[in-house]
Amino acid sequence: MDTVFQALFENEQLMTNLGLVAVMLLLITIFKTPWFKGKVGEFLVSLAAKIHLDKNTYHIINDVTLPSGEGTTQIDHIIVSVYGVFVVETKFFRGWIFGSESEKVWTQTIYRNKYKFQNPLHQNYKHVQTLKQLLQLSDEQIFSLVVFTGDSQFKSAMPENVAFGGRYVNYILSKTTPVLTEEQVNSIIHAIQNEALIKSFTTNRAHKKHVQELRTKQTSPVTDSSEPVCNKCGSSMVKRTVKRGEHIGRQFWGCSEFPKCRGVVA
Repeated sequence: MDTVFQALFENEQLMTNLGLVAVMLLLITIFKTPWFKGKVGEFLVSLAAKIHLDKNTYHIINDVTLPSGEGTTQIDHIIVSVYGVFVVETKFFRGWIFGSESEKVWTQTIYRNKYKFQNPLHQNYKHVQTLKQLLQLSDEQIFSLVVFTGDSQFKSAMPENVAFGGRYVNYILSKTTPVLTEEQVNSIIHAIQNEALIKSFTTNRAHKKHVQELRTKQTSPVTDSSEPVCNKCGSSMVKRTVKRGEHIGRQFWGCSEFPKCRGVVA
C-alpha cells in the first residue's frame, strides 16, 4: 500500500512540475511577443510622465480608442495641460534608427539587416487630426510626439518632437506659454473621457475589423506603385527581398512597423 501511495505522490509531483514548466514556457513566449514589448514601452512612457510631470498641471490619459470619421483610432497617450494637448505615439524598437521628419519611411538597421517602417510622425498625424476635430483645437494647441523605447539608437538627427525613453518630457516642459485655460483643460479631459470607447475585447475587435476594412479597400493587384495596407495593424507596407533560403531573391510586401508587427503580403 505504501508503494502505491508513494507512486501516486511521485506522479502528482511530476504533473505539478510539468505544469510549472508549461506555465514558464508560456510566459517566456508572451514576454517575447511584439504586443508585450509594446505594452512595456507604453508603461515606461506613462511612468516617466508620472515621475517628471506635475500631476496637478499635466493630466495623462492612456490607451484611448476614439471613433473617427472612417472607423476608430487608437492613441497610446494623451497629456493635457494649459500648455497644450500632447499626443504621444510609443514605438518599441531595437537597433539603429534612421529617418527625418519629411521622409515617408524610416529605416531600422539590426546588424546587416535593414527594415523599412512608416514614419511614425505621419502615423501619429491621424491621431492628432482626430483630436483636433473632436476638441476644436488649433495647431498651436496640440502637439505630436513620438517616443522610442527598447534597445534602439537614433543614427540621424531627429525632429525635436521625436525622443528616446523618458527624454520626451523635456519637449513637453519646453512649452511654457499657456495656450489653454484651466476651464478648457477640464472640458478637454471630460470630452475625451466621454468620447473614448470602453476598453474591452469588443472594442479591440472593432478596431481590428476597421484595420481589415482598410486593407480590403485595395482591390487592385500589388505592383511597385501600389502599397497595400497591413491586415494586422493597418500600417503601410514596404517592398522587401528575401535574402536567404530557397526563396532568395523573391520580393514581398512586409509591414512598415516590423518587428512590432510581422504582417506580410506575398
